[in-house]
Amino acid sequence: MKYNRILLKLSGEALMGDQNYGIDSDRLSDYAKEIKQIVDQGIQVAVVIGGGNIYRGIQSEGAGFDRVQGDYMGMLATIINGMALQSALESLEVQTRLLTAIRMEQVAEPFIRRKATRHLNKGRVVIFGGGTGNPYFTTDTAATLRAIEIEADVILKGTRVDGIFTADPEKDSTATMYETISFDEVFQKELNVMDLTAFTLCKENNLPIKVFNMNTEGNLQKICNGENIGTLVKF
Repeated sequence: MKYNRILLKLSGEALMGDQNYGIDSDRLSDYAKEIKQIVDQGIQVAVVIGGGNIYRGIQSEGAGFDRVQGDYMGMLATIINGMALQSALESLEVQTRLLTAIRMEQVAEPFIRRKATRHLNKGRVVIFGGGTGNPYFTTDTAATLRAIEIEADVILKGTRVDGIFTADPEKDSTATMYETISFDEVFQKELNVMDLTAFTLCKENNLPIKVFNMNTEGNLQKICNGENIGTLVKF
């Protein structure tokens, strides 16, 4: 195994499948099966999911909400997604804990770093909901922060494209994919990997990022076993 402990970052939009909003149960089930495969190998897994399939805080001002209120609404959306993934994993008999940055004891445990690490050591999948608990920070930043706190080996960013390209592959058919790229090159080329706060945190804490296509069956397991899938951002 290449990695012992990973943090998997998924976008909320990924859970929509072919729908316009909400959660596609088939897509959710597929993701749960992918995660179970690597848990069964003994890999420790933490997950952060965005909330864009339900609500995007950054769009809230146009709807008449202020940015802070909108961001808190977005945090609640990530908790809904976390609960959905927890249910999907537990239906496969994978032990799971949902930890949130916003306290809501009826549905989840509050985030405590030592508790999260203990759950991981016991082989439980830990889902982090509620972002960082603060407005103005994205779930990319939350994923990076949690990965650093739990001392993850890598952030695996699951997307709907195969990796990082020279241009948007969905718009430019001539775009080519990088197998590896340095943090400095990403800055210089202004490539859109993560928001700047999250990306800078990764660089300053020597945390590599692997960007890959989560919708290709078996990719997650192949990466954890050391196969050359996706794009690795390294130092």
